Amino acid sequence: MSKLIKTLLVANRGEIACRVMRTAREMGIKTVAVYSDADANAPHVKMADRAAHIGASPVGESYLKIDTIIEAAKTYGADAIHPGYGFLSENAAFSAACDKAGIIFVGPPVGAIDVMGDKAKSKRAMIAAGVPCVPGYQGEDQSDKVLIAEAKKIGMPVMVKAAAGGGGRGMRLVHKEAEIENAIKLARSEAKNAFGNDQLIVEKAIIEPRHVEIQVFADQSGHTIHLGERDCSVQRRHQKVLEEAPCPIMTPKLRAAMGKAAVDAAKAVDYVGAGTVEFLLAQNGEFYFLEMNTRLQVEHPVTELVTGLDLVKLQIMAAQGDALGVSQDDVTLTGHAIEARLYAEDPADDFLPSTGPVHLFSTPTGDGIRIDSGIETGGMVSPFYDSMVAKVIGYGATREAARAKLLLALSKTALVGVKHNRDFLMDALDQPLFVSGKATTAFVGEVYGDEGYEAVTPDNTDLALGAALQFTLAQQKAAARAVSPMPELMGWQSAAPIPTPFIYGETLVEVVANGKVLTAKIGDDEFVLRPVTVADNQAIFEHDGTKIGLTYYAANTSNIHITSATKSFPLANLAGGSAGDDAKAGDGSIEAPMHGLLLEIKVAAGDHVKTGDTLAVLEAMKMQHEILADIDGTVDEIYGSAGAQIAADDLILTIKPAED
Repeated sequence: MSKLIKTLLVANRGEIACRVMRTAREMGIKTVAVYSDADANAPHVKMADRAAHIGASPVGESYLKIDTIIEAAKTYGADAIHPGYGFLSENAAFSAACDKAGIIFVGPPVGAIDVMGDKAKSKRAMIAAGVPCVPGYQGEDQSDKVLIAEAKKIGMPVMVKAAAGGGGRGMRLVHKEAEIENAIKLARSEAKNAFGNDQLIVEKAIIEPRHVEIQVFADQSGHTIHLGERDCSVQRRHQKVLEEAPCPIMTPKLRAAMGKAAVDAAKAVDYVGAGTVEFLLAQNGEFYFLEMNTRLQVEHPVTELVTGLDLVKLQIMAAQGDALGVSQDDVTLTGHAIEARLYAEDPADDFLPSTGPVHLFSTPTGDGIRIDSGIETGGMVSPFYDSMVAKVIGYGATREAARAKLLLALSKTALVGVKHNRDFLMDALDQPLFVSGKATTAFVGEVYGDEGYEAVTPDNTDLALGAALQFTLAQQKAAARAVSPMPELMGWQSAAPIPTPFIYGETLVEVVANGKVLTAKIGDDEFVLRPVTVADNQAIFEHDGTKIGLTYYAANTSNIHITSATKSFPLANLAGGSAGDDAKAGDGSIEAPMHGLLLEIKVAAGDHVKTGDTLAVLEAMKMQHEILADIDGTVDEIYGSAGAQIAADDLILTIKPAED
């Protein structure tokens, strides 16, 4: 018998919390958000009907506090909780606590979570259910002696893996028998620290497989179906980067076989709701059970686009006790969808996570483009949570059409304030190995090698555009200050043209205005540029008969960040000083204008500073540059440290503005 959900608490944050709330709203269900100190002004909090503060920023003091979340649900009258993904989504104790409190858990029953949340238990259950599994050892004897002996019995190469958890933690690939003992030691320690469980399993390593997963759904009456597959082979450090549906090499026969295996896996644990059965697909066409995620997946949008089904709605219906209303024969896959995960990280620095303020976040709209995000302009990327900030999805009638849509969407996506992987994603999507549909889990290593991804740097055309843009912004600012400006006289000069210098690193760009036309000169190169529109962080310039669109963020007169269709880069004009004459327009976030060595920090937290005061000294290009305060106020928090190398746009410190 169904029980209608009227108020839903979403026990998560970021894009998945917003995603769940959108469907809940469409279903007429009220929503309750939960938030930590760091998320007090986050988009998901603003989107919900009600919001409950659940603690400090660290996850252990907020999003993982079962009792606090249950109490929030009671306080705000929520009759159901949706866990999203991550955090408590696959926590059997949380599901049990919901049951005990009389609150509907939008997910599978405790027993299914318990079995599938442990790689050893789940593998034993899958073997019993006849689901193809990778040869290996998943026994209860966890002594090093037994694990070493079993690994040798399986034969090299093997994977030593944490029985609990996922995301690549507690996982070691072993090629030589002599490496087994140390791999076990490292994997056990990492598993204990990450999951509080040091149990391990050992499996035969399937070299260069595809990572293919099947989306399953079941209602409370036992009706279980699958919604086709997703290929999630493009990964870095076992974290997915690109996902697509359907799999490029899938055949009807293989889909039927993998679909049946996934449904069998779900039925073996009396599954209810949305689940994903992950498989390794070997090059010979054999497939093996990897694990089951007992929750909604990050990459669920690609399945929604090719099936036309709302997976969150199906989850809520199943949790209410409703029948799915969809049979296996009703499921059809139409077109192709590819998802890219936008991370706040630096691909050129081994994908090191990046944190800091979000000065600008801009995304496109249009047919075949979907954006699921959890950040906004003026927000913050916190160091306390996962570095994924948004998902960009392209959909089309064919795989190539979907790839083109995704590239278009990414080319029009801008994120300023933190480093990000947008340019890397575009590069990966354009690699012949991906274009041909032949990418495996070895893709990143094969394409980028030991040296890794090399960031795209601005060329002379980019520098000319940057100088022309900064020149135009300065013109606009001057015009705004004038009493009665005459637009037709902008750029007009009675004497010989006087070039305005812009120095980017060691490159000098000289800009000369001739009416509405700008000429930017770099050495012997000349670029004739005409500003078409420059407003609201969007600019269009005409060059050689072609219109070039840019998204920009101007921190002040000297520092600007430009996002073009192919590159995202900061420019610091060394000819203009570090604060500029409009420093009072700053927001108090003091960032490095360029890569260099942070020689000295001249202030401490709590110090009162005035606009123009020297805050720090940066050494770059054999010169020392003073970093100046851009507002009056009090030094709030210091992020940089003297003697450390720092990258352009890295946050050095923040200033709390003085009250007027």
